Amino acid sequence: MSDDILATDLHTEIRAELLGLARPVADTVARHLVATGQLIDEEPETALAHALAARRLAARIAAVREAVGLAAYRAGQWQTAVAELRTYHRMTGRQTHLAVLADCERALGRPERAIDIYRGADRAGLDPAAAVELLMVAAGARGDLGQAAAAVAMLQVRELTVESADPWVCRLRYAYADALLSAGRKDEAREWFARAAEADEEAATDATERLLEIDGVLLTEAETDDVADDEADDDPAATSHPGSSPPRSAEEDRPR
Repeated sequence: MSDDILATDLHTEIRAELLGLARPVADTVARHLVATGQLIDEEPETALAHALAARRLAARIAAVREAVGLAAYRAGQWQTAVAELRTYHRMTGRQTHLAVLADCERALGRPERAIDIYRGADRAGLDPAAAVELLMVAAGARGDLGQAAAAVAMLQVRELTVESADPWVCRLRYAYADALLSAGRKDEAREWFARAAEADEEAATDATERLLEIDGVLLTEAETDDVADDEADDDPAATSHPGSSPPRSAEEDRPR
């Protein structure tokens, strides 16, 4: 492990969970957790290896099980992710990663379980972003079952018309447009892809490209890149932070 990875870089709240461990063990676990967080986007397999190393030393620490679950999810290790995140939820009583859990069930070919997670959630206790993410995954599960109309109905929520720059707004509109298209409602899908593109200030989705596809405009790969570049150039936040990456969702993380 690199000497640049320091135990003190771990979030204070998580470090507090490690106080019951011997100091050398706590520091090692903390460094593995820091490494997991640093690598999870670009090198999820390596991040998972660090998280598993932390689990070998501190399996009773909730934050460690959470780290293993999230790293496993990003690495496509669905069964491990489900087991670890369920353990994390039992240990903490929290609903923090229900959308990720539900998406893992979809990836494992168990859309009914994804819908059950949605039904069993205390959605009133979730923040708006988490609630919308869970809704989108559940609607996707309906689509997996061939229930296109039910997926559309699930996504017809008041949050669709919220005027907000929050990233979940464009993702919800995109999911709704995609569901409409799957249900054969092309004109309505076009409208909502347009509204998704309008709300997508950081070009986190391919709503613009989907809109052009509906209009019969076929882009080359280079032209698609140009569209993304133009959208980024129009976004002051994107140009002022060239190293930043757009927020991700459970739907975006799972290979289709």
